[in-house]
Amino acid sequence: MQKSLSERDKAVIWHPYTQMQTAPAPIGIVRGEGALLFDENGNSYLDATSSWWVNIHGHAHPYITEKIAEQAAKLHHVIFAGYTHEPAVELAEKLLPVLPGSQQKLFYSDNGSTAVEVALKMTIQYWQNKGQVKTRILAFRNAYHGDTFGAMSVSARSVFTRAFDEYLFDVTFLDVPAPDNLEALKAAIDTHASDTAAFIFEPLVQGSGGMVMYDTACFDALLQHCRAHGILLIADEVMTGFGRTGTNFAMEQVQTPPDMITLSKGLTGGTIAMGVTTCTNEIYHAFLSTDKLKTLFHGHSYTANPLTCAIALASLELFLQPACRQERERINARHRAFAVELAYHPDVKNVRSLGTILAFEIVTGEADSYTNDLAGFLFKFFREKRVMLRPLGNTLYILPPYCITDEQLTEVYDSIYEMLAKYQEQWS
Repeated sequence: MQKSLSERDKAVIWHPYTQMQTAPAPIGIVRGEGALLFDENGNSYLDATSSWWVNIHGHAHPYITEKIAEQAAKLHHVIFAGYTHEPAVELAEKLLPVLPGSQQKLFYSDNGSTAVEVALKMTIQYWQNKGQVKTRILAFRNAYHGDTFGAMSVSARSVFTRAFDEYLFDVTFLDVPAPDNLEALKAAIDTHASDTAAFIFEPLVQGSGGMVMYDTACFDALLQHCRAHGILLIADEVMTGFGRTGTNFAMEQVQTPPDMITLSKGLTGGTIAMGVTTCTNEIYHAFLSTDKLKTLFHGHSYTANPLTCAIALASLELFLQPACRQERERINARHRAFAVELAYHPDVKNVRSLGTILAFEIVTGEADSYTNDLAGFLFKFFREKRVMLRPLGNTLYILPPYCITDEQLTEVYDSIYEMLAKYQEQWS
């Protein structure tokens, strides 16, 4: 008898963020269409978190599929040191003008973590190339910027980093800004300003930290204070980019422009991994020299892969169409209405909504933790309902592809109410 995908997987695969000894067998997915994924038995699953926040247009989008085929017939890959190609140049030409601030150069990498690594290396070497000693990095508490070592260093010390904490470089962490702590945060920055190279942040909402949303006006004031001290600003828009917070990019909602932006996830519409780091000409020009030691010595074998660039171009074209904005506005309106209803539930707290993101915490006697027992209950419940919601501890969030229908959103909302009813039976 032929083995299932799940059985074959168990023999050979190690999955991310998974305790392999206790985790249930993974579900074998064979195809996707719109907001749905289908397993090997024909069951459909509603992807309410965009498969880790990457899919913005829906699975197997026909236009993106068409562009993949066109590019595959021309060029699969070429070394990007000393050579270039049309999809890479065109993507940079079309992406840079729509980004916040004056982003004028684009560096390709492989994913969100590597995009952050590039930004950090650019920052550190920028100051070295200018002959100045600035080594301190500022970041927010509860931040998550990726799983490579530089990205872990500027992320919160947590279950994600615990085994590696002694290997990470020191970072000065700040609380997210609010009216009651803004002046204290400014004072902390004043203390460290002389040796601070950059401030890296997830603008407006911290994703893996629990969908933490914070005050926009205070955030902008904090950025302006950093700017006044000459501290470089790195906007990590890996999650927030491409419409997740309502505007095309989260940094459009503040007045202070970033010096660098990191992007991934929605960049290719959830098709193939890619990361980019963009910067101003001021950053770029610090690396121009007859001294070869001022070169940015960083690269990846698949830098600017032509297939991936062609996909990102197709995704960007779809994203910039008025229909995409209308879909995002529709989801935002539905989320806000649901948030008002949900806030009255006794087992729910801190309901919040921003753009196409809705999040809340479930009230529990346990500590709010990524590893608490509630997360297992939530994961099992929604897996059985075939609604793909992946909790962050006792934080539950919805972050769907923009093609999700009103009927499908209602299905997601109804499944949450069903979960809360079962939670009251088993946990209250």
